Amino acid sequence: MIGNDIVDLQLASVESNWRRPKFLNKIFTGDEQDFIKQSANPEIEIWKLWSRKEAAYKIYNRETGIRGFFPWKLACSLEENDIARNSGVVAINAKQYYTNTEITENYIYTIAVNSILNFEKITEVHQQQKIIKINGIPFLENYLQPLSITNHGRFERKITLIDS
Repeated sequence: MIGNDIVDLQLASVESNWRRPKFLNKIFTGDEQDFIKQSANPEIEIWKLWSRKEAAYKIYNRETGIRGFFPWKLACSLEENDIARNSGVVAINAKQYYTNTEITENYIYTIAVNSILNFEKITEVHQQQKIIKINGIPFLENYLQPLSITNHGRFERKITLIDS
C-alpha cells in the first residue's frame, strides 16, 4: 500500500494560522507539539509532520476502512536520525507506516508505505493514464492498480506501486 501528501508552502502560509489557540492540540501529539515549539523553523516542522500523517492516513483508511479526522492519533517518530534524514515512522493502533519526505522552498512532499520494500516499487502515474474510483479510492483503470493522489495549491502528484 502507498499514500502521499503535498503541501504548497505559499498557500499554507496564507490559508492556515497554525499559531491560533488549540490548533496544535487538534493535530499533534504532546511530543510532536514540544518538538515543533523547540524547532528553529516550526512552520516547516508543522507541515512536514502534517504531510507524514496525511500520507500514512491514506494507507490506514484503505487497510481498515476507518475514516475520520483524528490526526493526533497518528504519531510521528521524532528520533534525531529520522528527522535529519526526513524519513520516519507514523504509528496508529499497532500499525506502522514508513515515510520519506522531500522539502523544497515551494513544497513539502511525503510518500508513505506499509513496507519499507515498497519504496523501491514507487512509480509516478502519467497524466494520460485513466483513473477510476471504486468506493472513493482511485485505481488505474486498465490494471485496477491502487494509486495515491495528492494536490494542494500549485502542486499535484500521482503515484502507484509497480509489481516487481
